[in-house]
This record gives sequence, structure tokens and C-alpha cells, in this order.
Amino acid sequence: MKKITFTALNVPLMCVLILLLCSVKSYAQEKMLTLNGVVKDVNGPLAGVLVWQTDTENGTQTNELGFYTIKIPMNAQVTFEQLGYKPQTFTVKTTTLNVTMTADENMLDEMVINAGYYTVKDKERTGSISKITAKEIGQQPVANPLAAMQGRMAGVNITQNSGVPGGGFDIQIRGRNSLRTEGNAPLYIVDGVPYASQSISDQSLSGLLFSSGNVSPLNSINPNDIESIEVLKDADATAIYGSRGSNGVVLITTKMGKGDKTSFSIQSTTSVSTVARSIDLLNTDEYLQMRRDAFANDGVTQYPANAYDVNGTWDDNKYTNWQKEFIGKQAVSQNTQFSVSGGSGKTNYLFSAGHRKDETAFYGDFGYKRTNFLLSTNHTSKNDRFSWQSTILKSSQKNHLMATDLSGKIYLAPNAPALFQEDGKLNWENNTFDNPLAALDSQYFSEIENFSAHITLAYKLNKNLSLSIRTGLTEMQNEEFKTIPNTIMNPAYGYTSAVSSNTTSVFNRSGWIAEPKLNWNFSTENGRWDALIGATFEENKLKRFALRATNFLSNEFIFNLANAQTQQIITDTESQYRYMAVYARLNYTHQEKYIVNLTGRRDGSSRFGPNNSFANFGAIGVAWLFSRENIFENATWLTFGKLRASYGIAGSDLIGDYQFLNTYGITPQKYDNTIALYPIKLFNPDFSWEKTKKAEIALELEFLKGRIATSVAYFHNQSSNQLVGIPLPGTTGFNSVQANLNATVENTAWEFTLRTQNIKKEFFSWSTDINLSIPRNKLVAFQNLEESTYANQYVIGEPITIKKVFNYLGVDSETGLYKFEDLNNDGIINDEDRKTVANIGVKYFGGINNNISYKNWSVDFLWQFVKQNNYNSDYYFNTIGDMSNREKRALDYYSENNKDAKYQKPTTGLNSEAVQAANNFRNSNGVISDASFIRLKSFQLQYMIQDKWLKNSSLSVFIQGNNLITITNFLGHDPETNGGLLPAVKTFAFGFNFKF
Repeated sequence: MKKITFTALNVPLMCVLILLLCSVKSYAQEKMLTLNGVVKDVNGPLAGVLVWQTDTENGTQTNELGFYTIKIPMNAQVTFEQLGYKPQTFTVKTTTLNVTMTADENMLDEMVINAGYYTVKDKERTGSISKITAKEIGQQPVANPLAAMQGRMAGVNITQNSGVPGGGFDIQIRGRNSLRTEGNAPLYIVDGVPYASQSISDQSLSGLLFSSGNVSPLNSINPNDIESIEVLKDADATAIYGSRGSNGVVLITTKMGKGDKTSFSIQSTTSVSTVARSIDLLNTDEYLQMRRDAFANDGVTQYPANAYDVNGTWDDNKYTNWQKEFIGKQAVSQNTQFSVSGGSGKTNYLFSAGHRKDETAFYGDFGYKRTNFLLSTNHTSKNDRFSWQSTILKSSQKNHLMATDLSGKIYLAPNAPALFQEDGKLNWENNTFDNPLAALDSQYFSEIENFSAHITLAYKLNKNLSLSIRTGLTEMQNEEFKTIPNTIMNPAYGYTSAVSSNTTSVFNRSGWIAEPKLNWNFSTENGRWDALIGATFEENKLKRFALRATNFLSNEFIFNLANAQTQQIITDTESQYRYMAVYARLNYTHQEKYIVNLTGRRDGSSRFGPNNSFANFGAIGVAWLFSRENIFENATWLTFGKLRASYGIAGSDLIGDYQFLNTYGITPQKYDNTIALYPIKLFNPDFSWEKTKKAEIALELEFLKGRIATSVAYFHNQSSNQLVGIPLPGTTGFNSVQANLNATVENTAWEFTLRTQNIKKEFFSWSTDINLSIPRNKLVAFQNLEESTYANQYVIGEPITIKKVFNYLGVDSETGLYKFEDLNNDGIINDEDRKTVANIGVKYFGGINNNISYKNWSVDFLWQFVKQNNYNSDYYFNTIGDMSNREKRALDYYSENNKDAKYQKPTTGLNSEAVQAANNFRNSNGVISDASFIRLKSFQLQYMIQDKWLKNSSLSVFIQGNNLITITNFLGHDPETNGGLLPAVKTFAFGFNFKF
């Protein structure tokens, strides 16, 4: 028998071993599977949900799509956890597991909000802070973040100044504190870096397009890049910002990368905008009858040669709807956004790029373009002691518009000639017609470049003590052009390019900030201590240069200023602003229900004289979480209850640079062929800070496990040391000296919020959010008001939004002219009778927002409402009967057959008494009327497509709307935007968001 050796057995044994190993491996592979799915709540996908194999270290997180993937054994248990939601555990049976998380009312106390220099649990905050998130912002097809905030926050009133893209907004957080309009701007903080609040435009160039030339700096921020916006309102929340917080603080936080898996997102939105509300103008027959009556009233029997509309020169049977011609265009907008995010371990990143293009409702090819870039990175060390976060924002805006808003041209005579001749050239109708479209040759260009960057470094010295430093840089430049070529005038005048001009303005603002901060926290058996101390060092530089060039060789060279024979420097200024401060916060929570919060700041500003360069600001806030008392321990009806109060002082240095110094300017004309200097301002070493004392008390309640949540707050603010010019007698050689006016402005208000979860099922939910603010503004003190130049502007005890006007008494049935109250009974209507007070301020405002979702469908809509008085369209007209059209209500004018008319008898301007009466009417309370409105501010219908073929991605399609319906009795185009400018537009949008 052959001997069998080990060597001989080696090969077959190896084969058997390999087969056994393969069998084991194959068996293991059969028992392991790759589990994936989407995690969401009632509002959509949830990012950052922890998905892990129970009782192991095998885990992952959902990405921003809510998608996860994990390798896990069959029949093992997998747990889903997210702060604020109830954890859920499942036994793995399939490869796909979609999970809907349910909110845990018991964990809502852990939700934190951004308070600027620190974060705080929402239910443990002692201050007043309102917040909206990316969800609310993304529901609206808007270009400016301020537009997304309208109607959504109690105490925050935002008004859009114009429907022209690239314009500005007026924002008031708890009323007007300053007598100066520019002194009421809030502090904007973007990712910890201060952002400009003042307009970045040269008013002399953009003033005919935007109200007061206001171009919002926030136009440079893409709303799609924003994660949240918090508004700090009361003293407890704002005093830590010292001299910058008196008008409130707007904190904008941009998005960051989440999760380990790389994900991409593409969003595209196409929208169409039209003027939200048209007005009913006179047709040709009605207009011509009004004109003929005007001539008859003036005693003119033969129409003059220049009355082309009625003397037969123009066709009496012609009618043109000039609203449709000049502002009736459908403006198409396109907004595209791309982003990629991801990370590895404890490092995450997000990069996004977006491009927006907006047309206008005006005639012609004009529009606004913006390109945005965002890069955000964050990292935490393995031992969680060191972390850093950085953000870079870059944007470029280009706005090409006509130099003058053509909205006023809709009042052109309805039988005016056609705009173009048959050959396509502008029609001047034998020199009888000043063609409005010629004004389109005068154009406005704006190119804005913005760069902002910040980095925050933090290190935990131990478990209770951490050190951080935040630094940031900003750079913003706006280069504007306004061309006025000779072609805007009738060719019959014979003007050449010698009268053409180009005004160029370059504005540059740059700055940096550095803020070191030390945080300390410590817990005892009965309480928690949180403290921080920090400092701020900031510098901003501003440069402005403006040049006007005239007399060009040809309009082809109108952008080449060297081609002009005359160049005049209009502005050449440079200023520097330096600011430093130290601040501190101490917070103590006792037994999780009694809270005291102390904040303080000492500021130094280069804007004030040597006697008052520094000032102290601070606040105290307290809160009692009474629902945590033993008496409510078993109460099923009360989920949460908190009573809070605060008091403190904030300030303002929004006055511009070098206001306290002796300053000099350059004489516009040469003296003895020499450029000279002349004094502009007087030195005032005592020039000091505006100060606002703020007090508030509030009650916050939640019932039925959070299904109903409400709050009511009352605040009382007083602003003193008003930064204005004190008038001086002419003998001093100066009109005024910059100083602190001994005047006090008071703002009080009730603010109410209500949130209800009307229906809350697994596949269907409906929630409602309501906010209401009832503000009151009053001038409570003004030393020697009657002897000052402000005597005709303000009244003690009345709001600072009042106007002193004539008291309109209607139309005199005998004379047919407007009549007014003669207060001093001297038989003459003049400024001595202009004493009636009319308030054009807001009486109350708010919003009602509803969110309804059913499976993959969701509907969100917001109704905004405002109760106010304001100037109606009658304010912007001269006399009835001149060569301009009017609204149909103007037909109710005085005649022998209509002596109870609303308007006086028409005149062409030859009746001096009628003209004077019309001027007095424009300065009376007769042109101030109800401008209240209810508006369907935003609407979104969205469907999220989730199917097998979209296993690793999601696709949502949506329809959005903005300013869709306006219910108002306002006499004019729009109750929100200023008359004479393009009114607000309504927008319909369609888009999709694909994430993969």
C-alpha cells in the first residue's frame, strides 16, 4: 500500500479549506445587506439623523436629502435618533427602510437659537428673538432676504420701496427711534461679520428709479444660501451689541455642509411678474370732456395751438392704454442654483453657486443680474477640543435700467400719438409730441461687487472653559453710470452730442473685524452658570468718487470719459471709522426654572468727540419657567409656561464719520484762479451717543403637548440724545452744528403670536402661525420745539410720522374750489393754517401663515396685513384739467350740475386761484387716506417625488407665488410702494429641486 504523507495531503486539504472559507464568506454575505432609505418629518427630509446598528458602533448620518445607507446584518436592529424627535428602532427585514420621525415635545427645550455671541435654548431665553428658517425663505421667489421676512415676525415691519429689481427696503424693528430716517437702520450680522445697513448707491444717479436712491446691501445675498434669520429685538437680546443694537439686530446664518456622503443639488426657478394692481384711467371721451370743461372754466373759447389733444391736432377717436405700454410688460426671471456638500469624519463642506436674471415690467430690454458663490467649511478635531468654521461669500450684481422710472408716463393723454412711426423710428408727431420712449436713451448702470469672509477658531481648554476668536473681512464696490445723451430730446431742437453727459460714481466700502471671546460654564447641584467675556475691534473705510463728463465728440464714446471736452469732479471723499468694545454676559439658571441674564458692553467710536468717545450699555433679563413648578407637574393641559422681563440701554452711532470735527470743503468755483477751502462743520467735543432705554414683559404658553403655543409681549422704549443738527442763526455763517438734540421718542407696542397644530397625523398635518403687532410711536419731549426749525414738523405727544397739513373741508359749492380751515381767521390760507396733524404711520400689522401637508404634497401660504394711512395718488397730481390723464374717480369734479363733487372744477392752469387751491389740497389731509391692505404675500404648492428609481436622490417640483392678491381701498396703484415709482409686482413661479 502506498504511503500517504502530509505533503501529499497538502493540496487536497488546501482545496477543502478554501472551499470552507468561501462557503463561510458566502454565508456571511448572504446574511449582510446594504440598508438605505429616506428619513423625514412632516415638513420633509431630515439631515443629520443618526442611523446606527443598535448596541454597536456601526452607524452613519442622513445627508441633506434625508438619505442614508448602512451595511447591517439581516434581522439586526437599527435605531434612528435626532434631537427633538422620538427615537425609533426597527428590525431589518428588507434593503429599503423609509422612516418618518415624530417630534418629541419633551425634547423641545433642547432646541437652540442663535443670539449672536452665544446660543441659548429657545425655551430658556430671557430676550425677545424671532426666527425664520430656510424652509420659509425657500417658499418665496424673492431676490432679497428682507422680502422673505415680510409678514412673518412680530414687531418687524418691512416695506418694499419699489417694484424695480435691485431696489431697497425699509425695515423698522419695533418702531422708529431716531428723528433721522437713516438713524433707524438695524445692525446686520452675516455669519458673525457686520454688514452694511446704509444704501450703497449714489442718490443723485439712482434717485429717479428707487425711493431716495435706496439700494439694499442685502441684495448681494442669495436667499437660497441662508439657513436661518434671527431678529433680536429687546434690551436683553440687543444690549450685548451696545451702540449698534438700539434699532435691533438681524442675524443671518448661511448654510453649512452636513453628513459624510457627498450630495449634489440643482434648483431652477422660472417666474413671470406683472404689476400687481392696475388703476382705472379715463378713456379718451372722458378725458377730452374734462379738458374741454377746463378750458371753459378758464374762459378760453378757442383752444391754443399747443393744446394738441383737444384742438384737433391729435385724433379725438384714438385710445391707448398707456399702463399696458409702459409698465404692462411680463417680466421673466430665471434663478438657478447648484450646490455640492459632504465631508469625511468630522470635516464638512458646502459649495454653492447661483445665477439670477430679472427682467423689468418696463418697456424695453432692461434687467438685473446677480451671480453668487458660497463656500463653507467646518472641522472638529478627533478629541472634540479644537474646531474651526469658515465661510466665503462672493457676489456680482449688474443692473441695467432706464435712468428714470416710466411709471408716471401712464398718465399721458389717452389720445396721444403712437410711439413709433411706420419705419420703426420714434414718433415726434411733427414736433407736437414729446415721446416718452426717448427717455430710454438715458440709462442707468450699476455694477456691484461684494466679498465677505469669516473664520472662527475655537479651542476647549477644559470641559468648562473654551476660547475662540472670530475674524472677518468685507469688501463692497459699486460703480454706477448715468448717461444723458442728446437723443432724449426732440431732434427738431438740433441738439448734438455736445450736450450729452455721463455721470460716473464709484463707491467702495471695506472693513475688518476681530472678536476674541472666552466662554465658561459650570454646573452645581441646583443651578448652571454660563459666562462669556470678549472684545471687538473693527475698522471700516469708505471711499466715494464721482465725475461728470459733458460735451462728447459722439455718443458712441459716452462711456469713455476722456472723450469729453469737460470733466468735473463732483465728489472725492474718503473716511475711516474705527470701533472697539469689550462685552460680557453672565447667565444663571436655578433649578431649571429661574433664570437671570446679565449683559454689558463698553463701546468706543471714532464718530464722537474726545469728551464722549466711550459709553456703557447693558441689560438684565429674567425668566420664570413656572410650568416646571411642582403644582403643574401633573397638569395635562399646560405643556409649557414662561414669564420673562428685561430692561436695558442700547445705543446708536449711525451719524456718519467726522461729524464732531471742524471740516472743510473745496469751493466749487476758483478764487483768483486758485482752488480754495471753506468751512463746512463746527467742532463739538460733547457730541455723544443716541441712547435707547428698553423695557419689556412677556408671557409664553403652550398647551396640549405643544399643539397650541402663544405669546404676548409689551415693550416700552425711549430714545433720547437725538443725533441731529441744531439750527444756528445765519450770522454764525453755519446753518447748524452737529449735536445731541434734547428730544425723546417713545415706542410702545403689544405683540401677539399664536401657533397651532390643527391636525397632526402620520400622513396629514396642518399648522397655522399668526403674528400681530400694535405699535404706538410718540414724541414725548422736545426742548423749545416751538422756537426751533422743527416746529412745522413735530408735535409733542404725537408720532414722529405725522405731517402738518391744511384741514381740508371739501369743495366750496359757490366757488367750485377746494376749501380749508382758516385756523387764525385772517381770511387767508397760508402756512399759519397748516397745523392739522395727520399720521401716515402704521397702526397695526401682522401675518397669518398656514402649512398643510399630505404625504408628498405640501401647501404653504402667507397672508400679510397692514393697517395704515398714507398719501394716495392725488398727492402726485397738480390740477384737474391739465394735459395729463387721471383716474376715473376724478370725473366727480365740480360743475353747475355737480356741486357736491369730490374734486374742484378743472383748470388748464390759467385760473391762479384754482392752481393755488390745488397746491393747498396736495398739502392737506385730503390727499391722506386709508392705505391698509391684506395681501396673499406668498404661496407654494410642492410635490416631492420619491420612487424606486430615485432611491439615492429626491426630486421636488413646486409652484410659487408672491403678492398674488391684494385687498385694499387704497386710492392708487399700490398701498405699500411709493407713488410715482413702479408699484409692487405679482409673481408666478415654477421650479424644481433635484438632490442626488
